[in-house]
Amino acid sequence: MTTARTVPVTTELDGDELDAEDAWHLARKHGLRTVAVGAFVRFRYGDGFSSSRALALQACLALVPFLLALTGLAADLDEERVSTVVAQTVDGISPGQGSGDALASAVAGDESSEDAGELALTLGLLLSLASMTTAMAQVERGANRIYGIRRDRPALQKYGRAAVLTALLALPVGLGFLLLVGGHAFGAAMTESYGWSDGTRLAWNVARWPIGVALAVLAIAVLLDHAPRRRQPALSWLALGGTLAVALSMVATGALAAYVGLSGSFGATYGPLAGIVALLLWALAAAVSFFYGVAVCAQLEALRAGVPEPAYDDPGRPHGHVVE
Repeated sequence: MTTARTVPVTTELDGDELDAEDAWHLARKHGLRTVAVGAFVRFRYGDGFSSSRALALQACLALVPFLLALTGLAADLDEERVSTVVAQTVDGISPGQGSGDALASAVAGDESSEDAGELALTLGLLLSLASMTTAMAQVERGANRIYGIRRDRPALQKYGRAAVLTALLALPVGLGFLLLVGGHAFGAAMTESYGWSDGTRLAWNVARWPIGVALAVLAIAVLLDHAPRRRQPALSWLALGGTLAVALSMVATGALAAYVGLSGSFGATYGPLAGIVALLLWALAAAVSFFYGVAVCAQLEALRAGVPEPAYDDPGRPHGHVVE
């Protein structure tokens, strides 16, 4: 149940949708600190932490089968160098230990490994798409609560829309993930298998970041445009929240990578499960970043509509107490 105030649907005076320029003027008018604090309050009272935990779990349930499908693809490919690149890329981003031996056998090229690869590819893609569909449905639920909308669409409409969004966004989301998370491993694999020069590898490692970020921001903006049960502003307005979500997610990813790399106790504490735990922490940080970006978009529109308070007053608190 959300106690975030409902955000009225607003437009410009001429009836056009709000865009990024309107968002920037609002942020300057009210102050970035006011917007950031109000968005956090809206995130909190819109049950953002619970939605983030649910989305993180569903994202992991989609990611692991996706990596399994890529492993199956590596085993099913006839071209040895291509399969090696796919296998080494998956090995570089897969959680857990011991994946190298499994991937080595996957690219061995015998008939049994090809049959197993086809099965892994098919089942992995199906499971990943099913989990991604439930994740899209969770995005609607979480975004609705942050916008103060208490009920989702009817089940058929909700999951039907989630399936359509999955079909539309699976490619940009998958490419964005591989560029941002698996790009370094892919570059190393291409250098080893195809002899990329140092200049080519450097150009790849530089170019993959803006392309990956652009794909991620576009996917988030489209998702925010169609997931909540309301009329949304223009994509450029929503791209503001998408950019913030990607930026916060990258900061959290860097902090987590630094902690795991510098802390010798992390691997010692979790042992073979260290990669799984790191994946769960990364997914949670990314989900929190995503829903906070949603909250920023919602709070800016609420300010535009003249509803600055992000949450309803608590009837159990003394009169006049400010919600924090």
